[in-house]
Amino acid sequence: MGIEQGECKWHKTPMILYPSIHIKNGVVARLTRSAGDLQQVEVLHADPGQRAADFEAQGFSWLHVVDLDGAFEGRSVNGAAIDAILSAVKIPVQLSGGLRDMKEIEHWLDRGVARVVLTSAALQAPELTREACQRFRGRIAVKVDSRGGYVATTGWADTTSIKALDLALRVEEAGAAALIYADINQDGALSEINTEAIIDLAFALTMPVIASGGVNSLQDLAELKENTRAGIAGLILGRALYNGRINAEEALQLAAG
Repeated sequence: MGIEQGECKWHKTPMILYPSIHIKNGVVARLTRSAGDLQQVEVLHADPGQRAADFEAQGFSWLHVVDLDGAFEGRSVNGAAIDAILSAVKIPVQLSGGLRDMKEIEHWLDRGVARVVLTSAALQAPELTREACQRFRGRIAVKVDSRGGYVATTGWADTTSIKALDLALRVEEAGAAALIYADINQDGALSEINTEAIIDLAFALTMPVIASGGVNSLQDLAELKENTRAGIAGLILGRALYNGRINAEEALQLAAG
């Protein structure tokens, strides 16, 4: 009876869902493959601000925004579209893509971004990561893109010899508020999510883990929801939310427990 009660408690722990808005050339788009080919994109919505407002109206409590061009160029590129999103919603926004120096981090936190997500910078500039985590406590997350268990950088184009878990432990020690984990062999392909890898990573860390990539059904969400005790605190929803394979209302109800 005691074990069953414990499982029930964890099952009812809320999970935050983050609808993703990837921006390329000022519009909402997604790469059609996990490989870093910016020419293979699918336009999902012409107005990022309106898309953000629609997500807020559906009941989502956070947004995950990615400057897709910025991720490859190493600097913010779609500033106007990001500003439009910040003006269109009241819910918090976490921003990723091209944020590789303190000036960019400060700029977007000052503009109203609730949380900055460091990707390549977390590996290539550990001093910057540590300084940002200390200066902006609770407002710096790190995204680890993993290909075969190893960290991928430069907008997924390059795979390093650094294990994803090793980098995760490093940024946890630096003070990151959360870790976003994505298996980029799955991301955007609507294949099965690597649930086992996410759970293993979450158990190894004390900071919350946000899963990303490969979710294409409510069953995927339910499996992650059942493992909130491992430290899986959130899930980024992408293409499946746009094409209707995941219903927003049903997903929010399930995530709320």
